[in-house]
Order: sequence, then structure tokens, then C-alpha cells
Amino acid sequence: MRRPLLALVVVLAAIGAFTGGLAWLLDTPKPRAGAPKAERLYLGLCATCHGPDGRGSWRAALFLVRPGKLHDAAAIEQRSDQYLFDIIKHGGAPIGRPGMPAFGSTLSDQEIAELVGYVRGLSRAR
Repeated sequence: MRRPLLALVVVLAAIGAFTGGLAWLLDTPKPRAGAPKAERLYLGLCATCHGPDGRGSWRAALFLVRPGKLHDAAAIEQRSDQYLFDIIKHGGAPIGRPGMPAFGSTLSDQEIAELVGYVRGLSRAR
């Protein structure tokens, strides 16, 4: 009876170590020292779905969420600053994009405006 229990413990430990290592490897990057506030906000709130460079993330793909590709200059240039501001503040549900959460209760209008500028910069960084 001891041998099957020991085998179960070893298998569970191996699975835990594998998934923990995978999560560590695939985690979103931390902001660099002295990073502007907009970059810190983006990496903390947005990069989980949009990816650190605006190209999307594995988490979004895993849950079948298709976030906007923020690195695509043509697509971002079609959107006004007010559109980007509103979708960050109110989320995507009011305009038919229910996967985008609202951050209006978390962020100030000034912080949202800074994020809009940062998002525009992602499309120009190519």
C-alpha cells in the first residue's frame, strides 16, 4: 500500500514542479526600473491579454479571447484617442467587445489618458 501512495506523491510533485516552472517562464515581464507610470500600468493590467508588446498573449489564446492587436499601426490609427479612452474606462461590453474589462473604477482619467498614449506607442515601436 505504501508504494502506490509514494508513486502518487511523486507524480503530483512532478506535475506541480512542471506547471510552476511553466507559469514562471510564461509570466508577463516586470517593468524595468524607472519605467514610466503608463508602462507599469500596461504591464500590470493589460499585458496579461494583450501581451507585453501588444501582439497578444498565450493566456488570451488559452481562453479563446481575441484581444486587439495593439502592435498593428494601421488598426490603431483607425481608432480615435476617445475610442481607446472609452474602451479602457468602460470596457468592451457597451460596444460589443465583451472580453475587454472596464478599468474606470480602478484608474483615474489621467492614468487612462497615459495608457492611451502608451498603446499608441506600441504600434509605432515596430
